[in-house]
Amino acid sequence: MQVGFYFDQTRCIGCSACAVACKDWYDTPAGPEKWITILYNESGKFPDVFVSYLIRPCYQCDDPVCIPVCPVEAITKREEDGIVVVDSEKCIGKDECGFKCLKACPYDAPQFGPEKEAKMKKCNYCVDRHLEGKLPICVESCRTHALDVGTLGDLKEKYGDIKEADNFVYSERTKPAIIFKPKKI
Repeated sequence: MQVGFYFDQTRCIGCSACAVACKDWYDTPAGPEKWITILYNESGKFPDVFVSYLIRPCYQCDDPVCIPVCPVEAITKREEDGIVVVDSEKCIGKDECGFKCLKACPYDAPQFGPEKEAKMKKCNYCVDRHLEGKLPICVESCRTHALDVGTLGDLKEKYGDIKEADNFVYSERTKPAIIFKPKKI
């Protein structure tokens, strides 16, 4: 069973509530470390302007490229649900490994704090909340209901199987566990 995300790009207003809730929930200090980011895309000229937003957490890829490049095997994929987790205590830090996981990930999911020898952290699908039957904090905080989660099979049945959206490129190599309702120009 592989869990995943659904993102309705037509509903997202770029408010960053998901990112703020994530930082707050995990007590991540202000700064560059963000476990979920919101990408902004704008095209056209007034009065024909197109704007879209895209969430970028760790997409819990089916075949995560971050795992084999980690020199100390600090990144693993849970068999029972497909959640990609990192053991930050096992991680040797960004300076020693040279950001190998971040360089490998096409979605920049691995994150490091600004401090020397910062350990890798990333979105973990709120695995603790997941095990309690609760939604990830980003989903719970989304006031426009642009986010949903579940097993990939259930999400496909409910929303279809669209793997492309504005400002997103689906990686056939990693197979990110996300389904979209894309915003179209």
